[in-house]
Amino acid sequence: MQGRVLIIAGSDSGGGAGIQADIKTVTALNGFAATAITALTAQNTLGVQSIEEVSAQFVVEQIRVVLDDIGADAIKIGMLHRREIVEAVADYLDAEKNLPPVILDPVMIAKGGAALVAGDASETIKSRLITAHTHILTPNIPEAEQLTGMKIESLSDMEKAGRQLLEMGPIAVLMKGGHREGEYVVDLLVSPEGVQSFSQERFDTLHTHGTGCTLSSAIATGVAQGFPIKKAVGRALRYVHTAIEQAPGIGGGHGPLDHAHNVMPFD
Repeated sequence: MQGRVLIIAGSDSGGGAGIQADIKTVTALNGFAATAITALTAQNTLGVQSIEEVSAQFVVEQIRVVLDDIGADAIKIGMLHRREIVEAVADYLDAEKNLPPVILDPVMIAKGGAALVAGDASETIKSRLITAHTHILTPNIPEAEQLTGMKIESLSDMEKAGRQLLEMGPIAVLMKGGHREGEYVVDLLVSPEGVQSFSQERFDTLHTHGTGCTLSSAIATGVAQGFPIKKAVGRALRYVHTAIEQAPGIGGGHGPLDHAHNVMPFD
């Protein structure tokens, strides 16, 4: 087993997204997952019903004890929920030296439309985390629009937004194109070396819950295992593509992916 990934994110009681999807993904890709849970959600495939807060102090304590003992080769950050959590995590990262690469999925809106960050937390994510600590940023189009203030409709808009986000501090930005219509989903990896396009066939399915969480955790696992960014992103996209294709069809709404599609049965 290679690659220790510390996941800082919220819990999804339905098991399709958040910490649950993160752990499944890292494990399926032969990494080791540790967690710091930032919020508890009561949700299923039909949507988020309620959110229970976790104190900022306890979130940081989870991070501290994991890094002090187990360590990490990459840190994946997902749902941070409110500004106090963002500030506390940023304060901790500011104070630490020799941190591993941080993969930030700027989780803001759930698949069903529920807000997953409160108040001005998104601005704090931008000012405290994206500018100072993010190696790879993985926004979807609505998240990128919120972070940049621009409307994104075309591939050229995606590239422009990606370059704008890159200027904020990350080493690379993966602009996810799933919200654009078309026969193919086109994602753009924007870095100082240029722009690389990844194109995959779009599936006509409701079962895409947790796609962003899964993708960012798959990228984090590749980074933790020593892959260059382009290779980590490419493998992660292939993994997610098959996970959507083989989704089990669970629930009456936006169902989860098949995170274990590459895991051999054990008799």
